[in-house]
Amino acid sequence: MVFQRDVAPGIHRLEHAYTNQYLVEVDDRLVIVDAGLPRSYGPLVEAIHHLGHDVDVVSALIITHGHFDHVGTARRLAKHWRIPVHIHRDDAWLAAHPYRYAHQNATRLGVPLRNPSSWKLLSSMAFAGAFKVRGVDAAQLTTFDDDAELPGGAEVIPTPGHTFGHASLHLPDRDAVISGDALVTLDPYTGAHGPRLIAGSATADLERNRASLDAIAATGAKSVLPGHGVPWHHGAAAAAERARHTDS
Repeated sequence: MVFQRDVAPGIHRLEHAYTNQYLVEVDDRLVIVDAGLPRSYGPLVEAIHHLGHDVDVVSALIITHGHFDHVGTARRLAKHWRIPVHIHRDDAWLAAHPYRYAHQNATRLGVPLRNPSSWKLLSSMAFAGAFKVRGVDAAQLTTFDDDAELPGGAEVIPTPGHTFGHASLHLPDRDAVISGDALVTLDPYTGAHGPRLIAGSATADLERNRASLDAIAATGAKSVLPGHGVPWHHGAAAAAERARHTDS
């Protein structure tokens, strides 16, 4: 577990099993972005306590996309914490069936087998429950459209490609964009670092994902907060340009 306070003003990063969640302060409440893996529940509670709060201050969960490593605790949080779970309408089905995702490569295993540096990452994710994620019931989901404004003042930035309903979140008052897996600084499938797209083993349409980088760059945000890897504080446009030219 890695917990970093204020990776952007009032936004805190929890990394567990090489997967990020963000805790966004909104007045005296917290909004969580992404739900990690099943065994991320304990670290999440610990992170909230580190901030001097109990779990009852959490008012909402926003999910950037419906892959298993981003919905791992969502069902539990919705049921036991009684909070709304927000996801783009085009990824709602995937959140309920988080292993049935489209991927551009013919096999999900080909890229990791060719990249031994990824094995440590994927093993950690497996230990954290990557093969035991239960989808989120449709009744537990609150879907949003491209033009929605979400809790905490988060603006939806449609960034399809990694999944068909992937959404990044722009928080202009924090000068930050939470990019989910549309732009990462660590690819769990290759072990490669630096701004990039995730390999086709887990990306539905790489060219569509590449085109979505324009929307991230257009936010003009100073900080890019990815779904995997460390935050990038040198501008969204620079991150997008680097990601555009990396192999995936």
